Amino acid sequence: MLKELNFKLDLDGFSNKFNELLINLREKVTSLAAIETPSWDNFIVPLDDVSDALNQCWTPLSHLNSVANSPKIRDVYSSCLPLLSDYYTDLGQNAALFAAYQRLRNNPGYSDLSVIQQRVIELALRDFRLSGIDLNDDDKQCYKEIAARLSELTTQFENNIVDASAAWQKHITDVKQLAGVPEQRLQAMQAAASAKKMDGYLVTLDYPCYHDIITYADAASLRETIYQAFCTRASDQGPNAGEFDNTSLMHNILTLRQQMANLLGFEHYADLSLVPKMAASVSQAENFLHELAAKVKPKAIQDLAELQKFSGEEKLSAWDIAYYSEKMRQAEYALSQTEVKQYFPAEHVMQGLFTIINKLFGVQFKQQDLANLWNEEVRFYELLNSDGQCIGGIYCDLYARQEKRQGAWMDDAICRRQLSNGDIQLPIAFLNCNFAPATSTTPALLTHNDVETLFHEMGHCLQHLLTQINHLDVSGINNVAWDAVEFPSQFLESWVWQPESLQLISRHYKTGQTLPDALIEKMIAAKNFQSGLFLIRQIEFSLFDMQLHRQIQNVNVQQTLQEIRNELAVINPPDYNRFANGFSHIFAGGYAAGYYSYLWAEVLARDAFSIFMRDGLFDQTAGERFKETVLGLGGSEEAEVVFEKFMGRKPDSNALLVAYGFG
Repeated sequence: MLKELNFKLDLDGFSNKFNELLINLREKVTSLAAIETPSWDNFIVPLDDVSDALNQCWTPLSHLNSVANSPKIRDVYSSCLPLLSDYYTDLGQNAALFAAYQRLRNNPGYSDLSVIQQRVIELALRDFRLSGIDLNDDDKQCYKEIAARLSELTTQFENNIVDASAAWQKHITDVKQLAGVPEQRLQAMQAAASAKKMDGYLVTLDYPCYHDIITYADAASLRETIYQAFCTRASDQGPNAGEFDNTSLMHNILTLRQQMANLLGFEHYADLSLVPKMAASVSQAENFLHELAAKVKPKAIQDLAELQKFSGEEKLSAWDIAYYSEKMRQAEYALSQTEVKQYFPAEHVMQGLFTIINKLFGVQFKQQDLANLWNEEVRFYELLNSDGQCIGGIYCDLYARQEKRQGAWMDDAICRRQLSNGDIQLPIAFLNCNFAPATSTTPALLTHNDVETLFHEMGHCLQHLLTQINHLDVSGINNVAWDAVEFPSQFLESWVWQPESLQLISRHYKTGQTLPDALIEKMIAAKNFQSGLFLIRQIEFSLFDMQLHRQIQNVNVQQTLQEIRNELAVINPPDYNRFANGFSHIFAGGYAAGYYSYLWAEVLARDAFSIFMRDGLFDQTAGERFKETVLGLGGSEEAEVVFEKFMGRKPDSNALLVAYGFG
């Protein structure tokens, strides 16, 4: 059963409707908690009904707040968020409900439940304890206040980035100032200016625009201008200093997280964060990063020295790195990203991606026309199995808009589960990107990095859509260890570097030709260009995140970042750089004390891909095994167990370095 979500919300009446729903759900929970002899069918399944009803009411508003942000949507979202936070906190501290779970756990019939059902119950009991169920009444109230405030502050953090990005623009009338910028970007900036009744070109902080200016603009002064505006968003520095400033929010978020951790008996928030992750301790995660840094930093130093020499500049500034890196890539590999981009019209890339997924996993996507969408560029696809039966669906929103949060992300819209009547509710995912849209003369064209991003997010979606688990709390991405959740996404990225799959996803938007072999060879040769610089930066972000969340008091965000940079960075940005103020992954996106997950999971991903390099890029046996284990089992088993079921062994820690050319 595939449900369609409603995105045409009655915003004026939503708050009242939402509040009424919460009242009804609280009453339902109270009645379920009173069951003297709870069982799976009379207790867990009805609780899933409660959770699902709330998710399907809240999800459309939450999604619109991210992709179609407006003052009205933001106001309604902000008014409902405290209600939602209170509900979940009360649920996690509901003593009667906890006691009912314990009665179920201690019931002789517990042993008759399946292993997966038992895991659902054990995870619930764990989460009760992480929600403060064992606290006294005063501490429970304190926890509740902290949770509510954190919900507000993290939302405001993201809003400030959106507002700060929208608040800056640069109007240019002389095209000579934009020398070097690709024609497609010039057209887009011209359209942006025209939309605001201006002549000439409008430079904005939408990421596709920022990327093209910082990478291609010959004028160093223009690159410096947009660099400064971008890296000081939502801070006390830059052209809009103090406007939408996230500085105090970061401090307050970190303080509240520390207080929450202390309430629950942890020394610091990093310890609390790692409880549901693969890494056994903060020291294990940090040792992983430090060991990686020791191997990577010499290459990063070499990368920078080579770039410095190539540039001919006495000193490279932060806004010169991307510009000269692109020039150097062209010089060393005769590879122009602008040229490559012509072969990746977005619509064809999507169809090629669907073909690859079909070859690997035997499923196919079929577009369906839905009237109930939030933007005309959004596409909806049904996912069909090899028998042509619908097994899920996906909303794809690929292009940048001012009212849309930046970056790329996947989210679950509806989760797979078995309903009380025995029917299977089919999963639906959101796939969101911020690619440059089409212009009046050119279709939407993706950089190769964009293509990699698209495959990455689709990997997340596939874990949600191809789950075989029918229990809500462990189906799809639910309760997958956070430091393993990037595994399927990084795994699927590997196909964008293989000649056979590049032929499937490429087609020149004018000639219709696929990527020439010579160009593919150049791309692969350049794959690990400046890999040292890339990896050391990821390690820097990860250690900065972990260090922030293991400090006990008086955290100075900018000072902590500088200390990490002093240890690791080979490129030190200007003093005014306020990267942390826009680091939404850890302050608003769920990666607090978990940013290391990208590198941790990439070990799993690169190791798993070695099977396909050995047995064949589209080996059906390996593809089916990956679908049945990594994609199929969701959170129903521990991540390391799932990995070993696919690989037949533990992960090879060298796989990441080998993939980046260090082996």
